[in-house]
Amino acid sequence: MVDLIKKIKVLRSNFDEGVAQVEDKESLQELRNTYLSRKKGRITLLLKEMKNVSPEEKPEVGKKINEFKIHVQQKLDELDREIEKPKYKGSQIDLTLPGKQRYRGAPHPILKYKKRIEQIFLSMGFSIEDGPEIETDYYNFGALNFPPHHPARDDWDTLYLTDDLLLRTHTSPVQIRVMEKKKPPIRMINPGKVYRRETPDPTHIPMFYQVEGLVVDFGITFAHLKGTLEHFLKALYHEKIKIRFRPSYFPFTEPSAEVDIECTVCRGEESKCRVCGGGGWIEILGAGMVDPQVLKNVNIDPEKYSGFAFGMGIDRTAMFSFRIPDLRNFYENDLRFIRQFS
Repeated sequence: MVDLIKKIKVLRSNFDEGVAQVEDKESLQELRNTYLSRKKGRITLLLKEMKNVSPEEKPEVGKKINEFKIHVQQKLDELDREIEKPKYKGSQIDLTLPGKQRYRGAPHPILKYKKRIEQIFLSMGFSIEDGPEIETDYYNFGALNFPPHHPARDDWDTLYLTDDLLLRTHTSPVQIRVMEKKKPPIRMINPGKVYRRETPDPTHIPMFYQVEGLVVDFGITFAHLKGTLEHFLKALYHEKIKIRFRPSYFPFTEPSAEVDIECTVCRGEESKCRVCGGGGWIEILGAGMVDPQVLKNVNIDPEKYSGFAFGMGIDRTAMFSFRIPDLRNFYENDLRFIRQFS
């Protein structure tokens, strides 16, 4: 009996040491199994040793084992409750703090708007093409009627990597590459990033997204260009949007035009509007009939085929559509702004 009581004291001491080492649910369960397991638990094994105790000593030994078992169960229950309690730094919980919220990711508004533009042109039978952002001088300028030292290059200066390689100033080089590989009929758009020498302001930034389009086929006229762009802009904004065409100049189209829409921010009612300057109109894109020389550069007969091309900034178009007064908001990484479009 004496040996068994000593064993109970040792086990109780070992158990108390184990309690001090419990840190989580896993270690608590391991301690519980060590002492209360039905087959090999320490207390179960103690009860099995009772058969070796004389009848006169059994009441006292049984009492000691029962007290040990109650002690184990109480300590394990206390540990279980302690582990379940949330742990906070500091002595008190600040109930004025905002709750934690997990935000789901969403497409950037520029990419979302780019997809919207693509869907409109896909519904009109256009294909979507892509090309490199680092271009040669030939594809970015030469093939598009920008010979060396042409004054129009001054407005299209960009970042040169070598004497012949540069970051593209427009996505028009993709059109040249497509026309070199594919013969008419061609009906395509080519969205992507472009780079310009621009001073940042509410409507200009040095890097932006642009989408350009090209149609080349038999008998294409300016009327086809006008009808296509009017349908696109009304689908993009609304059916009653006011649109106007103004004569302009581009080296790669002739005749050329600028296309304006009524200001979507002030609708011409504010003389100090930061977007339209109080004029009531916003330049939205440039367009024109493909210059015959550009067709010759890609071995397409201009006597047989004609075509039109157009281009616009996706960022600026999204800005006008969402009625955002400053283009730079798209790139300031302010989550409060971005989450409005999720």
